[in-house]
Parts: sequence; structure tokens; C-alpha cells
Amino acid sequence: MALHPGVVVNIPPEIKHWHGAASDSWFSHLAIEVPAEGASNEWLEAVTDEVYGKLS
Repeated sequence: MALHPGVVVNIPPEIKHWHGAASDSWFSHLAIEVPAEGASNEWLEAVTDEVYGKLS
């Protein structure tokens, strides 16, 4: 999904996802985390250059 200025994305709890720039653009984001009982924030593996290079 391409993001444009002003777009809001809501990621439900326990959904594995990635975010970042395309190879021909930059990306900056503001994340707001809402505390929930039993919830946590977990940083997952980085996307490799090989995988990144295959993205359209």
C-alpha cells in the first residue's frame, strides 16, 4: 500500500507488519501506541536488501 501525506493507518494488535520507504523515495512516520493490558511492542527482523530490491 502506498502512503501519502495525511494517511492514517491503524494496525490491530498482534499483526506482523513492516513499514518503510520505497527504493525511490523517503519515508517518515509518527507512531502512537495505545497501552493495553497484556500487549507489547516487538521489533521484528529487518528486511534484507535482497527482499527489499524485489519490491515494486
